[in-house]
Amino acid sequence: MAEASTGKSPFIEQARTLVLEHISNENFGVSELAEALHMSRSNLLRKVKKETGLSASRFIRQIRLEEAKELLGDTSKTVSEIAFEVGFGSSSYFIKCFREEYGYPPGESYKNQSESSEDRSTSPKKPYWKWIAAAALLVGIASVVLYRSLTPSKEIDLEKSIAVLPFKNESGDATNVYFINGLMESTLNNLQKIEDFRVVSRTSVEKYRSTAMSVPEIARELHVNYLVEGSGQRIGDQVLLNIKLIEAANDRPIWSEQYSREITDIFALQNEVARKIADAVKAVVTPEEREQIDKRPTENLLAYDYYLQAMNLLYPHTPESLEKAISLFKKAIVEDPEFSLAYANLAIAYYFMDENLKEKQYTEQLNNYADKALLYDSQSAQSLIAKALYYTQVGEYRLALPHLEKALEYNPNSAIVVQILSDFYARVIPNTGKYLEYALKGIQLDIPNDSIAKSYIYLHLSNALIQNGFVEESLEYINKSLSADPNNYYAPLIKAFVLYARNKDLDQLRDDLLEQLEKDPNRLDLLNEMGKIYYFQEEYEKAFEYYKQFAEAREAAGLYIYPQEDLKIGLVYKAMGFDKKAEELFTSYDAYCEADESIYKAASMAMKYVHEGKNEQAIEQLKVFARQDDIQYWLLLFMEEDPLVTPLKSHPEFPGIIQQIEDRFWKHHEQLKKTLKEKGLM
Repeated sequence: MAEASTGKSPFIEQARTLVLEHISNENFGVSELAEALHMSRSNLLRKVKKETGLSASRFIRQIRLEEAKELLGDTSKTVSEIAFEVGFGSSSYFIKCFREEYGYPPGESYKNQSESSEDRSTSPKKPYWKWIAAAALLVGIASVVLYRSLTPSKEIDLEKSIAVLPFKNESGDATNVYFINGLMESTLNNLQKIEDFRVVSRTSVEKYRSTAMSVPEIARELHVNYLVEGSGQRIGDQVLLNIKLIEAANDRPIWSEQYSREITDIFALQNEVARKIADAVKAVVTPEEREQIDKRPTENLLAYDYYLQAMNLLYPHTPESLEKAISLFKKAIVEDPEFSLAYANLAIAYYFMDENLKEKQYTEQLNNYADKALLYDSQSAQSLIAKALYYTQVGEYRLALPHLEKALEYNPNSAIVVQILSDFYARVIPNTGKYLEYALKGIQLDIPNDSIAKSYIYLHLSNALIQNGFVEESLEYINKSLSADPNNYYAPLIKAFVLYARNKDLDQLRDDLLEQLEKDPNRLDLLNEMGKIYYFQEEYEKAFEYYKQFAEAREAAGLYIYPQEDLKIGLVYKAMGFDKKAEELFTSYDAYCEADESIYKAASMAMKYVHEGKNEQAIEQLKVFARQDDIQYWLLLFMEEDPLVTPLKSHPEFPGIIQQIEDRFWKHHEQLKKTLKEKGLM
């Protein structure tokens, strides 16, 4: 482990001395140290890294921790007092850092010190032993008497889950609503930057703007332990804000404050509220998170006012509201041409303008404003989201991915990022484990207000669960989906397959799908699935009936869907004597295999080789596939049902390979379950 104190160069000693001079100032960080040393931040970073092997922030933190370790020898001071004395704004974050550095919590330093003192001390003089014994007896009696009353008062470590309810505008002037909403939004955004919190989205709480429900009732619906309530008004250049944090279970305020500030102090006020809430629930706030919270979005208050007005119009997503928001964002940028958040949300507004259009009209604006946002703040979640949405719009999904994942580092509670990532890992870049993780996280952050949206979120989660082999959990959520909206178009299809995963009854699966197909005889996904089931059962005439309808409709509409099924469809056409069409389908499947970059390529190639009679090559491809993680459970369920693999079943290596695939899947399943539980997602 590198040590902050090991570097003996004059530079490191000078830097160390400066940190110690400002040890109690929690805001004395990398920028302040660079300024004190009369050098640029980048030069400081390079020099500290070169001479100590530490980042500059770690160098400063380690000096604080070394000083704390020394101070802990003074047992008259509490851990919290020492934490603040060495510049940790949060005692819980201090304890976390101390444990990581030294392998034990700071409280144990007292014990170690005490034990050391005992070892060094001589026996007490005889005249005092009777008094010591008497005191011990009294303490013992008191302990017995008080034990039962003291034990229940031990605090329960509640999950730091929180919802910020819509703030109330106490002004008689309705035109100030946007400003009060902006205070609520900024409080929410700042709390979302703290990873130790779980913060539900704004859309989840909007329905409670004018509710008669009690605090515990709201908290139960949102699955949170804390609620933030606020009210305020703006009178000229004065901001009045009343805010309180409530422990939801017993409707008990645990922190409240009344503020009266000048409008020029608006950003300091917003930051102070976030810090006070974090302190009240003992949330760990890292220096990086504090730096994100402390950012001033702009120095121009008129620009900020236009920005707040625009944000108030951004999320209805109607063309009319978006056009007004765009106009206001542009006014904000005129006032402050380096206003990164205004550029980012302007780009996002253009994305929403194009969202439901087949022919996109605003791609250029989306890209240009996203780039401007990144230019002026590359470490803003909103800037990264804007650029990711541009890449999504132009189909460059792999370029969008790192922007989204980086955005989540800066805003761990961003519901929009989590939703996009869940969809990416479901469809675009298949990864079953990540799909499930983000689907579970999404349902914790975003609780839809209408039953249709809720039904589709439950459907999404059910699909993610079954892909990872969580059969009963998947069944629970698909039933919730149907309960929320019995008319959900896709839920009966998912439920039919979940029941097959549980019962392994192919006839029942066929009957369940047929019932759905009768409601919509032209539904392509069901036609494909019906053809596949009859193909598995080697009823080729019935398979042809459904596959023919599917293939002809797909071709007529010019759709490129289910290309991975073309080998099966071709085999059915060939069995029915349509050799020419079968060859076209085989060629199409070959092209699909060639272009496939997914983790399933080796499995697809194995089927291609079996069809060509190249069984040894097929076995080799299956061996490659057997080393893959994050595969869908469906592959395990249906691989041996495929008549195409019959020739391989007599191969001596085939049973072992199938067992290896299954063992690897279930090992990954158990590891995923453990990881998700550790993250509080399952």
